[in-house]
Amino acid sequence: MTYLDANATETLRPEARAAVLAALDGGGNPSSVHAAGRGARRRLEEARESIAERFGGRPSDLVFTSGGTEADVLAVHALGAGRRLIVGATEHDAVRSATRGAAVLAVDGAGVADLEALRRLLAEGGPALVCLMLANNETGTMQPMTEAGRLCRQAGALLHVDAVQAAGRVAVDFATLGADSMAISSHKLGGPQGAGALLVAPTLSAGLAPLIAGGGQERGRRGGTPPLPAIAGFAAAARAAGGAAALAVLRDAAEQGAVAAGAVVLGAGVPRLPNTTCLALPGVRAETQVIALDLAGVQVSAGAACSSGKVARSHVLDAMGAGALAGEAIRVSLPWCAGQADVAAFLLAYRIMAARLSRRAA
Repeated sequence: MTYLDANATETLRPEARAAVLAALDGGGNPSSVHAAGRGARRRLEEARESIAERFGGRPSDLVFTSGGTEADVLAVHALGAGRRLIVGATEHDAVRSATRGAAVLAVDGAGVADLEALRRLLAEGGPALVCLMLANNETGTMQPMTEAGRLCRQAGALLHVDAVQAAGRVAVDFATLGADSMAISSHKLGGPQGAGALLVAPTLSAGLAPLIAGGGQERGRRGGTPPLPAIAGFAAAARAAGGAAALAVLRDAAEQGAVAAGAVVLGAGVPRLPNTTCLALPGVRAETQVIALDLAGVQVSAGAACSSGKVARSHVLDAMGAGALAGEAIRVSLPWCAGQADVAAFLLAYRIMAARLSRRAA
C-alpha cells in the first residue's frame, strides 16, 4: 500500500517509537513521590522542555492535552470567556464545534482569510478571541498570521492559532507568531496518537481555567495522569521533524500529473504546506475516488479525517466557493518518508481511475 494521508496521521518516526518503548519500560506516575515517580516526572518535564523549545515557547507555558482537538477546545474555553468569538470560515471542526454562534471570517477562493473583513469584525467593539488556523488541514493553505496577529493586538483581541498541521512541516515559532495560544499535536508530527499540547502566552498561562478538573496535574490547568509514553514519543517526533520543504517537489510532481489527467488543484497559487494538495476531479464524487484509489493500493482521503469515517461535502471548499467541486475533491498529503516511488504509484492509479470514472461521469 502507498500511504498518502499524512494529514490524518503521520507515519510514526523511529525516534518516536524508541522513546515510547523507553518510557513504557521506565514506568512510574509523574505525580508519585517515590523513585519511580521522580523518574517519570523527570521524563515528563524533559519532554515539556524539548517541545516548548522546538516551537518557541516557555516550558512553564505548555499544557499537555490528549491531542489537537482538546488543545483547541481548551483555548476557546479558557480564553474565550466573556469575549466575542471570531472564527475563520475554514477552521477545523474542533474549533467550529466549540465556537457555535461565532462571527465567521470569510476567505477568498484560495482559502486565505480576508484581513479587511477581520479589521471590520474587530472594530465592532468589545473584547474578542480570534481563532485562525496556521495551515489548513484539507488544502494546506497558509494564513497571513503575522498580519492577523498585528490586527488583533491593535484591537486588544486575543488570537488562538491551530498549528496542528503546520508544526514540523513549516517553521513555527510561538514567540514570534503574535498569538496568545497555539495548539499542536503529536501524531501530526510523526509521534504517537494520544498526546498534544497548548502553548499559552506568559501573561495568560498561570490563570488558565482548566477544561478538565482533576488532581492538580499540569499546574492545575489540565487534570488527569499524563500519558507519559505518548508524550515522550511526542517530544522525540518534535525533535526529529523538519526538512519537509523537500516534499514540495514531490507534491508539485503529483499535482502536475493529476492535472494532466483532468484534475483541478484547489488552493493553488498561495503559500501552502509543502506536503499537501487538494485535487478535484469534475463530475466524480470524492468518496468514489477514495475507494477506487484504495482498491488500487493508494490511500488518500476526502477532507478531514475527523468525521467518524464519513465522507461528507467539505465546509472548507464550500467557504472557498468551490461549488460542485467541494464534493469532488480528495486530499493527498505526503508523509515525511515519502519518495518518488510513492508519487509514481499515485499517478499510475490516478490516471487509470480518472480515465475510467470521467468517462462514466460524461
